Amino acid sequence: MREWRSLMALVTRLPSALDAQLKRDAGLNGFEYHVLAALSDAPDHTLPLTDLAGRSRGSLSRLSHAVTRLENAGWLTRERCTGGGPSRVEARLTAAGVEKLQDCAPGHVREVRRLVVDVLTPDELRALGHAARTVVRAAGLDPADGDRVGPPPPC
Repeated sequence: MREWRSLMALVTRLPSALDAQLKRDAGLNGFEYHVLAALSDAPDHTLPLTDLAGRSRGSLSRLSHAVTRLENAGWLTRERCTGGGPSRVEARLTAAGVEKLQDCAPGHVREVRRLVVDVLTPDELRALGHAARTVVRAAGLDPADGDRVGPPPPC
C-alpha cells in the first residue's frame, strides 16, 4: 500500500506542480505545452489532430478546446488535410508558436529537473523510466507516443 499511495501521489501531484509553473511563467497549462511540443517535433511542425491527441496524451475533445485557445493566441493554425477527406483536420505550429515554446521551455525544464531529475540518482531515474514504460505498456499504450503505434498516416 505504501508504494501504491506514493505512486498515486506522484501521478496526481506532479502534473499539478508542473501546471502551476507553466501557468505562472508562460500562461499555458501542461497539456497546451505538450501540444506545442508535439507539433515542434513533427515534420513541418504539422500533425493531423487525431495524431496530435495521441502524442499530447489527450482526448480529441480536450485537444479541440486546447487547439482553439492556442489558435486564438496565434501559436498554431488549424486546416483541413489535403486529400484526407472532409473530416481530417491538421494543426500547424506558427512562427509565434515556435517562439512561445522556445521562451517557456527553459523554465519548464528547470521545474522538471527541480522536481524529478535532480532529486533522483541516475539509477533511480532509469528505474523510474523503466517502471513507467512497463506500466504504460500494460495499459496497452505506446510509451513514446501515447496511444499511437507506428508512423502517423498522411493527411
